[in-house]
Amino acid sequence: MSTWDSRRRPDPGPPAAPADLAGMFRNLCRSSPWKWQSLRFEYWDQAFESAPAPGAPFVRAWLRRPGALRLESPEGLVLHSTTGINDSRADFYVRATRKSWLLPPHLLTPVYDDGGLVRRRPEAAYGEPGFGNGRFAAALDPVELAGNAPVPIEFPGSNALDIREVRQVDHEGRPALEAVVAPNAAYRPVDPAAPLCLPGTSRLRVDAGTGVCVSSTSLEAGSEAYGHWIRILAVDEYMLDDLFLAQSMNLTDVRKHISWDIPA
Repeated sequence: MSTWDSRRRPDPGPPAAPADLAGMFRNLCRSSPWKWQSLRFEYWDQAFESAPAPGAPFVRAWLRRPGALRLESPEGLVLHSTTGINDSRADFYVRATRKSWLLPPHLLTPVYDDGGLVRRRPEAAYGEPGFGNGRFAAALDPVELAGNAPVPIEFPGSNALDIREVRQVDHEGRPALEAVVAPNAAYRPVDPAAPLCLPGTSRLRVDAGTGVCVSSTSLEAGSEAYGHWIRILAVDEYMLDDLFLAQSMNLTDVRKHISWDIPA
């Protein structure tokens, strides 16, 4: 995975100014593809003020890039599992379109800022597996909140979001950036039917370690329940193929005793 060299990190200084935090928030929204390869988390498809309500429905998720996803109910029932991760890609490449030959983003090097966040993303084969609606996939790589690169300063309003407040917070025991934002005309959600940010003001949180949008909440009257909540449980765990297949490809488990019944 293409990573930023931590040796280039500047010496710690005073707390960042609001303008610096706004730029940090946008760069963090561009950074997800280079911050992790696998993620284990819990996902609620509704907004909460400070923590999920007891009894609120959620799913447990295991995701391994690119394209491998497993979802379970709280009771352990498998709701969705990727079944084609080892299928041949021959027919995909035979199309000979330019998009067919794009590399996964982790094989490319973006333009980093001085803090190790992505300032400009290269052209690559982006995309996360989804379930239910487009907000699930958009939250895992929330580039729609910032765009692939900074906009020219002489064109105010060209940013996807107008960032009005931004601060550092704790989310489920992990550091995050929280911003109160409003979408501009340049905002282009991955799924127009399920954007991360509704018209009007919204509160968004992006995890500092992964670049995942872990919380979104509309602040407009009548839309307070619109949003999502993610609790990250583990980052970059090793995940076997069997976790994502409908049927295990393993042969006999030699650790288990095999009984041989001899007919009388």
